[in-house]
Amino acid sequence: MVLIAAIAAVIGHQSLAPLSPSAASPSEILRDTPSGALGEADGAVPDGATVLDDQIPGVANLDPNLLGALRQAATDAAEDGVEFYVNSGWRSPQYQAQLLQEAVAEYGSEEEAARWVATAKTSAHVSGYAVDIGSFDAIAWLAEYGAEYGLCQIYSNESWHYELRPDAIDHGCPPMYADPTQDPRMQQ
Repeated sequence: MVLIAAIAAVIGHQSLAPLSPSAASPSEILRDTPSGALGEADGAVPDGATVLDDQIPGVANLDPNLLGALRQAATDAAEDGVEFYVNSGWRSPQYQAQLLQEAVAEYGSEEEAARWVATAKTSAHVSGYAVDIGSFDAIAWLAEYGAEYGLCQIYSNESWHYELRPDAIDHGCPPMYADPTQDPRMQQ
């Protein structure tokens, strides 16, 4: 009993301690970015954002038809206990360019980075026509029911990336591309 009380006291004390910089939440980090740095206004989405968060530009600036389909799907998925979190939605061209630059540094070449990140000119995120859904449960739910809402996974290597394809409601989702390098829209 004494050991349990001691552990509880330590945990209680730690929860009252100020957060270290490394423990800051993404929304705190975004809020504290230096002037001129890219953040939430450019489309960075804080952890825990859902398709209902109109105050977050990455959600609010999505194409209205895509957002409507996502919200309808999310409402229906909630009946199954599934919540749609948004990892990424609309992005400014500057934010997309930064993501591509980071991908080139991570993957070592523009060719390999292109398998994961589009240019600002070709990205469906910049136009508000794409959303990256978080949580395995939501991705699995969309894989099963997304076509009923016109929501389709576009790339085999990105299970989280969805775009609106209204014809899918009647005909099912089109075949997926292996990755963005196979998508003719990326060849512009």
